[in-house]
Amino acid sequence: MGRRHARARFLPGILVPPGGGLEPGDHRPSGFEEQFAPAPNGLDTASRRKFKALVRCALRETWEETGVLLGTPARGGAIPGTAPIWRAFADKGLTPALEGLRLLARAITPTDSPIRFHTRFFLAQTDAIVSDRHGDGELDGVSWIPAQQALDEDLVDVTRFMLERAFKVGATDPAPLFHYKGETRLVDLGGQRSGWEETEEGQV
Repeated sequence: MGRRHARARFLPGILVPPGGGLEPGDHRPSGFEEQFAPAPNGLDTASRRKFKALVRCALRETWEETGVLLGTPARGGAIPGTAPIWRAFADKGLTPALEGLRLLARAITPTDSPIRFHTRFFLAQTDAIVSDRHGDGELDGVSWIPAQQALDEDLVDVTRFMLERAFKVGATDPAPLFHYKGETRLVDLGGQRSGWEETEEGQV
């Protein structure tokens, strides 16, 4: 995790996991042999349609902001794409661990937020973690943080929800939607949109 810059328009100074926006290149195959974990049941149409791109985006944003690559030893025969993220995997002799990411949950920011996102949070548990450089500077003080230390922070409610859920989620659990109706926080375990409108698609 790292802290958003004090000058950031959205959540300045707050401790957050790495993440960012879906980019056009995320819709293109990486060039490696790609395997993906199944999309969870009850997932909204937009997330299901863009699921592979969202997983690629999660790997890319994690690497860009923290320098961490999630991969397994290269299986050979791959011709990685030209994007820097895929070249980084190839240079380390790794294949992107796309199948190692599962969709943990989604969240939509409140209607009164100055910037709105439909955010997808992914969870990975893997021994194949390689750090080849520092992040791109978008986050301050990037480091691995013990879970309880992170939970002791003054976290945004959605970050706290995701961290707590990460230690409780079962292998077949759906990816719930964390959202607001007025000032009421809601968690929809059925994966329905509950009438919320996505104003900025493709955030991870």
